[in-house]
Parts: sequence; structure tokens; C-alpha cells
Amino acid sequence: MWIADQWKDYELIDCSRGEKLERWDRYTLLRPDPQAIWNTPRAHRGWARPDARYARSRTGGGEWTSRHVPDRWQVHYGALTFQVGLMNFKHTGIFPEQAANWDWAGEQIRGAGRPVSVLNLFAYTGGATVACAAAGASVCHVDAAKGMVQWARENAKLSGLEERPIRWIVDDCAKFVEREIRRGRRYDAIIMDPPSYGRGPSGEIWKLEENLYPFVELVSGVLSDQPLFVILNSYTTGLAPSVLTYVLQSVLGPKFGGHTVSDELGLPVRESGLALPCGATGRWISSN
Repeated sequence: MWIADQWKDYELIDCSRGEKLERWDRYTLLRPDPQAIWNTPRAHRGWARPDARYARSRTGGGEWTSRHVPDRWQVHYGALTFQVGLMNFKHTGIFPEQAANWDWAGEQIRGAGRPVSVLNLFAYTGGATVACAAAGASVCHVDAAKGMVQWARENAKLSGLEERPIRWIVDDCAKFVEREIRRGRRYDAIIMDPPSYGRGPSGEIWKLEENLYPFVELVSGVLSDQPLFVILNSYTTGLAPSVLTYVLQSVLGPKFGGHTVSDELGLPVRESGLALPCGATGRWISSN
């Protein structure tokens, strides 16, 4: 498991009975987590009185109840600064376990010894974008949600990266990649965080199990002649990390060689000393 254990402003305090208790800077949040199926004691006092709690509704969805949490506040990860807040569907604007990928991508970029261009697809609020830009890469950030792209721009500015070479694109990721292929634009590294399920701008249905492999095939068409790495994330329940290895290596291996490794992402749990699994990642690395 690749564990994101370098956070100072974020902490997974405990998890039990389908929920997790977290500290985001000065605020404690209680959110659902389907992985936490164990019935361990909730000894920490934060369980009884969190600053905000997301409760699911029996009819679907859910809502936050908050005592005194602001609409937005900041958390820091090393030199990076992010805005977080109480969003719909229990989200906060950052997936803290992805810091393990931010660190790894930054190491690859700094160690390349050459300029590196990164394409970040389904880029959300830009955690990977700002991490790669901070490491010295030029980045193209693509997400279909205008509000998320604006949030990412604000994160880049807060991190002192507003002058770095970042392209901010509001577009359907597949359609954007198709146009980039026609334009002949290429990238040295690609990061993908596709949803498990979604709808395109014309009502197209995206199901990861059906669409992931052809999408990775499409995206391979914008890799440069000397690609550096590809990161593929999945939060689809039941999809093993080794599936990501199979997809990436099947598509990229015949074209570029290299090798793929995959594993779960995790967060350390303070109260138990164990780690909570938080999705899967595949990493293809060039052999050059």
C-alpha cells in the first residue's frame, strides 16, 4: 500500500462502523466511508462532537450539519496550499491519499533532467496539477466542471504558482484528447482520475468498467516519443489494483516498453496504527 503519511494539516484520527473521523487543520469532520466495516471502539472524544458531520439520507444523497465551520479554509501540504470546504456528496475538495501520487510524480519530474509536460485529465481541484507545476513541469489541466477548474486556479495561486506554465481547460476529457491528437500536441506524462460513472456533455454514459480501456488507448495517442510516466487512479469499488496494471501495460507496453506497478492508496489511522484503504493507483514508468 502507498500511504500518504507526510501530512501536517490533515489527519485521519479514527475510522469505524462505516465512518471516519478526520482533522482538517483545526476542524474535525465526520464522513461516511464504506471501507470502514469494522466495529471498533470509538474512544476518541471527537466522535461525540465533530465540527461538521455528513449524514446520508435514506432516500439518497445526504447533507452536512455544521457547528462553526467556514465555507472555505486552507490546508497546507509542504509548500502547497489548498482550499477545502464542505461540498456535496461528502467531499471536501481534496483527496488526501493522493498526496502519495503527488510526491511520486514530483520525484519523477525533478529527476528527469529535461523539461516535462504533463496532461492532467479529470483534474478536479488541481492537487496533482499544482504538485507537478511546483516540481517544474508545464501542465495542462482539464476538467468538465468550470467551478472545479476555477477552484484549481485558486489553489495554484495560493501555492504561489499562478505564473507557472499551466493551461486551464474546461472540456470533456475524451473530446479534448481527440482534438489534441489532431493538433499533434504531445505530453511527456499523463495523470488520469476518471469517475466510476458519469454523463458526457451530450448525455453519453460513462461506465469505467466499459470505457476505461478504450479511453487509455485514446490517451496513449498524446504521449510524446519519450514519455516519462502515466498515473491512473480508480475509486471504483471492487476493481483490484492489478486491473490497472493490466490496462496500462497492455496499452503502453507494446508502444513504449517500460513497466507498470499498482497498489492501493492508504491513509494512516492515528488511533489504531493501521491504514485505511482509499482507492487504487497504477503507475506506468518509462524504462528510458
